[in-house]
Amino acid sequence: MIVIGDHNLNNEEVEEIVFKKSKVKLHESAERRVYESYYFLKEFLKDKLIYGINTGFGPMAQYRIQNDDQIQLQYNLIRSHCSGSGKPIKEENIRATVLARLNTLIQGYSGVHPDAINLLVDLLNHEIYPVIYEHGGLGASGDLVQLAHLALTLIGEGEVIYQNRLQPTKEVFESLKIEPLKVYIREGLGLMNGTSAMSGIGMINLHYAEKLIHWSVAASAIIVELQEAYDDPFSVELNSVKHHKGQHYIALKIFNFLKKSKLIKRREEHLYDKNVEETILQEKVQEYYSIRCVPQILGPVYDTFLGVREVLYNEVNSVNDNPIIDYRNRNVFHGGNFHGDYVALEMDKLKLAMVKLSMLSERQLNYLLNDKLNKRLPPFVNLGVLGLNLGSQGMQFTATSTVAENQSLASSVYIHSIPSNNDNQDIVSMGANAALMAQKVILNSFEVLAIQFITIAQAVDALDFYEKLSPQSKSIYDLIRKLSPKFTDDSVRYGEIREVTEMLTDKKFELE
Repeated sequence: MIVIGDHNLNNEEVEEIVFKKSKVKLHESAERRVYESYYFLKEFLKDKLIYGINTGFGPMAQYRIQNDDQIQLQYNLIRSHCSGSGKPIKEENIRATVLARLNTLIQGYSGVHPDAINLLVDLLNHEIYPVIYEHGGLGASGDLVQLAHLALTLIGEGEVIYQNRLQPTKEVFESLKIEPLKVYIREGLGLMNGTSAMSGIGMINLHYAEKLIHWSVAASAIIVELQEAYDDPFSVELNSVKHHKGQHYIALKIFNFLKKSKLIKRREEHLYDKNVEETILQEKVQEYYSIRCVPQILGPVYDTFLGVREVLYNEVNSVNDNPIIDYRNRNVFHGGNFHGDYVALEMDKLKLAMVKLSMLSERQLNYLLNDKLNKRLPPFVNLGVLGLNLGSQGMQFTATSTVAENQSLASSVYIHSIPSNNDNQDIVSMGANAALMAQKVILNSFEVLAIQFITIAQAVDALDFYEKLSPQSKSIYDLIRKLSPKFTDDSVRYGEIREVTEMLTDKKFELE
């Protein structure tokens, strides 16, 4: 049971609630804030004009809504905006979206009835997932379309995924004795007006991006071993003179990874402490950039990840509603906290970083497969008969194609604003699009790394290096070989790629 509402939601709690399905309980202070906000608004709105309560929405805000129609207005808002299209987003994205919306409402600045937050808790604790579609949100007046589908579930309509089946919300609620939400004042707008869908998807993206970075560091380190490279590109001395925390972090992780390897060379022993008389050196003095520059390539990727995480959790723990119902200062403030530019820009940054990570993986894969580059492995790490067998040729095509798709998705979404809503929303964030496209790139990248790791395992066998590997490299090799046994003859590989991909997405490799 995770208690929320008395402190900022953090990454560890999101992991527990979203991925481990831990149940949620509201702290009494959160319930009290929501209660006070609601009853303040109920009294404050008498004889006052407040947007979205007794006015229309967006460009129709100049139309006054009569008292008898104000409740219907909220239902109309929800139902009219349930216009999403495309595929439903994944359950983990939905769960994170519900959590993100709950977390902003319990700040007590939205004036919603306490029933709304309690029902969101019920969705999480009963693992009821509103069907929310990919397409629809502009991310400026919030994720209106995506969150409308969430609100539709709360009022007992539409469809949900429950117990792995698509079912009518009404039937699920009745079976669990859950009462649908009744609109009191502004529950429609309060549920819909915010950045919770893009932020929820963004939290999922961070979860997977961190795993990708760790796996990419591990793959890079094993390739350093396979090449019997020098250790100084990863030394503290070399990297400390460049003042970037991410570079220091990546270099230290690789250096520690390689400590117990029997394959890594020290430059002092091979080039400094003895006379080198050859005119033409047989061994490379420095490796290709995809091996020796990993700290400088993955360093900014890691720094970007940390920056995105900070901004995203600032957003998740903020109030992204409009208007702001401020019972503390006894006022209602109108503005644009629903605008998603913070999230949209950060999702673009994360996406670019993940594209570069996948490019590094593909170049390292190519290095292993190209015998003219590595000068120690058979072409395509072919353990069969050269010419007759094809080794990892086919898998490389898939990796290259997938990275090419990532590169095509790298275009910024943040700058692709299109005015809408009779130009009321004249500049928008497209935050949900940015988050979903970043997620596509991240999940693509796991597929590329899966192919890379299968090839790495083949290379270990080709060189008969297993006993010389570092302990961490051995453990990764063993993980891969459980899913993709050593092969010499040509056989179908797509099942193994899928299984290794699933293992990488599910398991975070802890770097020492």
